[in-house]
Amino acid sequence: MHIPDGYLSPQTCLVMGTAMLPIWYKASRKVKEALNTRYVPLMVIGAAFSFVIMMFNIPVPDGTTAHAVGGAILSIILGPWAACICITIALTIQALFFGDGGIWALAANCFNMAFILPMSSFYAYRFIAGNSAISSKRRFIGSLMGGFIGINLAALFTAIEFGVQPLLFHAADGTPLYSPYPLGMAIAMMAFAHLIVAGPLEGVVTAFAVRFLHANNPSLLEITGHANSPVNYRKLWWGVAAMILLSPLGLLANGVAWGEWGLDEMASRIGYIPEGMARFAENWHALAPDYGFAGMAGGFWQSSVGYVLAAVVGVVLIAVITYMFGKLAMSNKREL
Repeated sequence: MHIPDGYLSPQTCLVMGTAMLPIWYKASRKVKEALNTRYVPLMVIGAAFSFVIMMFNIPVPDGTTAHAVGGAILSIILGPWAACICITIALTIQALFFGDGGIWALAANCFNMAFILPMSSFYAYRFIAGNSAISSKRRFIGSLMGGFIGINLAALFTAIEFGVQPLLFHAADGTPLYSPYPLGMAIAMMAFAHLIVAGPLEGVVTAFAVRFLHANNPSLLEITGHANSPVNYRKLWWGVAAMILLSPLGLLANGVAWGEWGLDEMASRIGYIPEGMARFAENWHALAPDYGFAGMAGGFWQSSVGYVLAAVVGVVLIAVITYMFGKLAMSNKREL
């Protein structure tokens, strides 16, 4: 679901950036209102969790791959606005340092995965769970459905952004300049991957994360509960560390997600490279593209070392940035 550069026109990227500016502003204001000394570490862990879980690629029967985002569980613990900030930071690090998602397309990716996903997941969860007890089946079902609904709505918006490109931006002879796939195909292919793989995965991850928190940090499942309740950060960080060590499992899935092909593969699929895509696709050169460092490519075990190192670097960067954001917001809150 990470849209690369060149798939969306500059006009589309500008529209998506304009749409995200007030969303980021409101998210920052909402987070500032909710901040306390316990909230900042949770945001750090949440952003790190989202980054790492997106490294676990799962095969789709059509030969592509998909992944969870973690937006649903973050929205349940932190609220949808804080989840928006956390996922935005994770997506930014992915794009800048690892080439996962485009720089021009960053706002579009944030709109889909950092806004649509956590917002819809949160309200679906609250609608189903209501005021039920933390241990109730409604909480489990609500988290399962919240994850499933949220990531599928995010995929739908991504498909629409892909699909309108050949309608709006094409050469005089009708040749698409950017994403070449028509709206119907884009929706069908994104729906296939997310209804049968990514949606159930996001739902299951969310549901079992809720079960884990019920057993270890039940106060986190109450919207206002973790302000004055003890939080076992150590177990949460151990969970992130375990995910980092297991992240090379994401290398076992062959192929890339639908709509994330490079120029060569695009040419082999459709017989040409759209003009606009060729112009914008490779303007940014990431430090470690595809989460791999120079000299660490090769067999599975060698690539795994690079993949784990990329996860560690990403988590450290995200932790520092999220912590600085939280501390800055708290200092501004004290001044008001």
